[in-house]
Amino acid sequence: MKRSLVLLLVLALAVSLAGCGTPAAPAEEPDEGEEPVSTEPIRIGYLAHITGDGAVWGVAESNGAKMAVEDINAAGGVLGRQLELFVADGRGNAADSVNATRRLVEQDKVIAVLGSNYSGVNIATAPIVAAAKVPQIGSFSTNPLVTVDENGNVRPWSFRLCFIDPYQGKVIADFAYNELGLKNAAVLYDIGSDYSVGLTEYFKARFEELGGTVIGTWAFKAGDVDFRPQLSEIKAKGPELLVLPNLYKEIALPAKQARELGMSDLVFMGGDGYSLTMLEMAGPELEGSYWTGHMTWKDPEIAPMKDRYTAKYGVEDPEYNLVMGYDIVYFLVDAIKRAGSTDGEALRNAIETAKDVQLKHAVITMDPETHNPLNKPAVIEKVEGSKFVFHSKYVPE
Repeated sequence: MKRSLVLLLVLALAVSLAGCGTPAAPAEEPDEGEEPVSTEPIRIGYLAHITGDGAVWGVAESNGAKMAVEDINAAGGVLGRQLELFVADGRGNAADSVNATRRLVEQDKVIAVLGSNYSGVNIATAPIVAAAKVPQIGSFSTNPLVTVDENGNVRPWSFRLCFIDPYQGKVIADFAYNELGLKNAAVLYDIGSDYSVGLTEYFKARFEELGGTVIGTWAFKAGDVDFRPQLSEIKAKGPELLVLPNLYKEIALPAKQARELGMSDLVFMGGDGYSLTMLEMAGPELEGSYWTGHMTWKDPEIAPMKDRYTAKYGVEDPEYNLVMGYDIVYFLVDAIKRAGSTDGEALRNAIETAKDVQLKHAVITMDPETHNPLNKPAVIEKVEGSKFVFHSKYVPE
C-alpha cells in the first residue's frame, strides 16, 4: 500500500508539472510614454445647441459632424480606429452647456469637444475642458475671450475655426465706410451678449478711426420684442446705417419695426448672427441689407454639400453651420493623424501647430499665440429678392 501511495504521489506531481508547462512570457508592456494600441472607437464630443433659439444652427452643425464621421469611418477611420460621435445639447445657454460639457469629458470620455457656435458658452466651458485636459474647438464663437483670458493669456485648451469679432467689426466698418460710402451710423445691440457687446465696440472703434460718426449705441435685453422706443430715438438722429450685431431674432424684429416707423432709407448691416429664418420673420424689410459671414454656397468646394444635405435631411436651404460641423471633424482628424495618438497633450500640441489644413470651406493655419485661424477672409452677403446673395469676399485694409 505504501509503495502504491508513493507511486500515485509521483504521478500526481508529474501531471501537475506538466500542466504548468513552460512559464508564459510576460505581456509586452508599451515603452514609457507610449500609448497602448487600441482598437476601440475614438470618442469625440460635439457641443451643439439643438434645442432653443439656436437650434437652427445647432441641428445643422451636429448633422454636418455626423456626415463627416460617416465619411471618415467608411474610408477606414483614423489610426485604424472608427470614430464615435457624442452630441450634447447646450440648449443655447451657459449653464446647460457647462453641464453638457462635463458629461462629455467625465462620462463619455471624449478626447476633444467640438463646438459650440456661441461665444458666451465657450467662455463658460473653457475651465471645464482645461481641467480635464481635453481640447475644445469652437465653430462660430467669435469673441476674443473664447481663446484668450482677461489678462491676455491664451487659454491652452481652447481653439476656434472662425475669425474673431475685432476682425469682423473691422470688416463691417471698412465695408460700410469705404465700399458703401456711409458716414453716420447707429448701433442697436444686446447688452447681455458677449458677442453683441464685443462686436459693437470693435465696429465703433474702427468706424470712428476711419472718420465716420457713430451717433449713438442703444441697448436691449435678450427676449425683448418691442424695439420702438430705441428706434424712435435713432430715427430722430438720422443715421444712414443701423448696425445690428445680434442673433437673427433680434435682427428681424428691429428691422421690421424700423420700416414701420418710416425709416425706409436706413441701411442694415451686421455680423454672422444672421440666419435664413430671419428672412421669413422680417419679410421684405431686410431687402438691401448686408451681412458678414464665413462662407458662401457660391463656393464650388461646398456647394455639393448643400445638395447632399438636402437629400439626406430634407432641408431645402440649410444653414452654413452644416459645413463648419463637417469641417471641424476633419480638422480634428488631421490633428489626430499628426499626433499619432489620442493623448490629450499630444493632440493639443497638434491642433496648436496646425498648418495649411485643407478643409471644404477654407485652408486653416492656427496661430499658436491666439489659437485663432490666420488670415481668413470674410464673405459679404446682401439680401436681394428675399434671399441671401453672395456679394464679395472682403479683407479690410
